[in-house]
Order: sequence, then structure tokens, then C-alpha cells
Amino acid sequence: MSEERLFGPQRQERLMDELRRHGSIRVREFAALLGVSELTVRRDIAALASQNLLTKVHGGATLPTDLGPAAHIRRRGTGPPRFTIGMVVPSLDYYWPAIVGGARSAAVAQDVQIQLRGSTYDWAEDQRQITRLIEAQQVQGLLLAPNLDGDDVPEMIQWIGDLPVPVILIERQPPRWTPTKNQLEWVRSDHALGLEIAVRHLHQHGHRSIGLVLSKGSPTSAHLERGWELVCADLGLSPDLVVRESVRMEEPGYRETIGQLLERCRATRTTALVVHSDPDAMSVAQYCAERGIAIPEDLAIVAYDDEVARLAEPAMTAIRPPKPMVGRTAVELMVARLVEGRRRPSQRILITPELMIRDSSIPLASRVQP
Repeated sequence: MSEERLFGPQRQERLMDELRRHGSIRVREFAALLGVSELTVRRDIAALASQNLLTKVHGGATLPTDLGPAAHIRRRGTGPPRFTIGMVVPSLDYYWPAIVGGARSAAVAQDVQIQLRGSTYDWAEDQRQITRLIEAQQVQGLLLAPNLDGDDVPEMIQWIGDLPVPVILIERQPPRWTPTKNQLEWVRSDHALGLEIAVRHLHQHGHRSIGLVLSKGSPTSAHLERGWELVCADLGLSPDLVVRESVRMEEPGYRETIGQLLERCRATRTTALVVHSDPDAMSVAQYCAERGIAIPEDLAIVAYDDEVARLAEPAMTAIRPPKPMVGRTAVELMVARLVEGRRRPSQRILITPELMIRDSSIPLASRVQP
């Protein structure tokens, strides 16, 4: 108990560091990380919540996602926010909430208001939402995540570049050269490097024949495939086993696709897979369980996204893109752009994903205990 009192401030500062990096923490994972009890972590969370430094949620904590009553009182005395930034994202229920949360936490610190709009992966809907924000004349900048697939990408980029307010793309990367007055700025996860981290993790644990499953139609897939080709060349691995079809359970014919994948694994003696995204990885794991294929002893799996990978059976090792940090960095970059104007050089920022090691990639007997 005396040790917990002695190291309480250091432990709480570590907890806040994790929150700033990821936007949220889970009690169980943080307790295991520090080697303390879950009760100790809950007490730390309660202490920090009493100081309005975080928000308690079931099983963990998050950074504040709104200004809260105290901030509204402060704002009424000091006038409107410094800037209002529009944010248009293609989904509000998977992947993107963490990015929005990171953006909102940065907005609190920067005295910025965010006007959020949900869209789809359809350019016409993106354009409609962007136009509404511009016509309301309430935003000084835009954070956008348009779908950059298709033949009309040059026209889309031109339209975005001609908007009357600065634009920063989030989790999107336009062509290297764009025919606009100012080269578009962007912030995104370095998915190619994230894929390399996954493959090197499997290679380190003895796997010499590895396969890749890509989620069809995802903007992330092209970056993952680029990282796959690079890391396979570096490690001398065959890059041939690549499946470019979604195998999540709601996809028609997913069982047949997984069956064919596992036949290819047997034929090529493939012992590990990297699967994008979490629902696809969980679908593969469930199919393996039905067929008596043990994970990770017979087939190791690393999921890509880490949205729900921890809920799988077994819990999935996963690559976690730095989603909250992407949102935070985009807001900070936009504020710098609005403050410094045209004299500020354009910036393009890649942020490194993180490997979350769980049960699906390393047999329990092989793990080195701390």
C-alpha cells in the first residue's frame, strides 16, 4: 500500500500519457501494463476524473469529448471560440469515432469548436455535406475524409482545392502532385508501416510463410498491400498468398472464401495470417474453431484496426492505427494554418500504428513472463 502511495502521481501521469496517445484506456490492459491491481487503476481514474482531467466510462476512461459545463461558463465570459472547424467523416460507428474523439480533445485545448457531419463513402454525399458547411459561413477550415477511389479523383481534388477555406485531409492521401494553388495537407496513419510491424512480429516468432487478407473496397487496403510487398522483399518471404475479399460474417459466401483461404494455407504451409479488418479476423477465427484449427498453435492471426479485436476468442493480437492522434494532429495542424496563413509551408504527416499483443499470435507456453 505504501508503494502505491509513493508512486501514485507517477502512475497517474503515465495513465494520462496513455490517454493523450490513444484517446482512451481500458482498466484491465493498463493494470497489466503497469503490474498493479485493477482496483488501483480504478482509484487513479476516479482521482483524475475528480479533477476533470478525464471521463470515466465502463471499463476504462477517455479524454473529455466536449467542453463541459465549466468550459461553457468560461466561454460565456470570454466570447465565442477562437475558430470553428467543420469535420466530415464517412462513418460514425466504426473506426472514425476514435478520430473524432481525438479531434474534440484537441479542440478543447485549442479553444476551437468542431461542427461534425457524418457522410458515406460516396463522393456526392461528401460534396453535399461540405457545401452545407461552406454555405452556412460558420467554418474557417475543414477536416475531410473523402473517398479517393475512382476515375473522378482529379476533379474531386480540384474541387476541394478550390474551396474558400483551408482543407486538411484525414486518413486520406491524395496523389503526390495535385493541380491546386496550394498542395493539400493531410494527416494519416502509416498503414504500410503498420502492416510491416505485424509481419515482422510474426516473423520474429518463427513464421516463414505468411498470408494477407485485405478488406475489399477499403481505402486502407492499398497502403497495406504496399507495406506487404516491401516487408516480404526485405524478409525474403513469398508475397503470393493475398486474398482481396471481405470475409466478415455478413458477406455472402464468406464461408466458402475462408475455406478456400485455409486450403491455400495448407497447400503452401502457411502458418500465419494478417487480416484486415477486425470483423474479418474474428470470422476467420470462428471458422477455424469449428474446424478444429487451433489459434495460434496451428494458425497465428494478427488483425488490423483494433476496434473489437480484444473481444474475439481468443483475444486478437492487432495493429492499432493511432486514430485519436490523427484527429488531434489534424486539429492542431489546422489551427496552425489558420493562425499563420499562407506563409506556413504545407505539411503531410504520417503517424505510426502500434502492435497490441494478445492471444492469437503467440502460444501461451512460448511467452516470456515479465
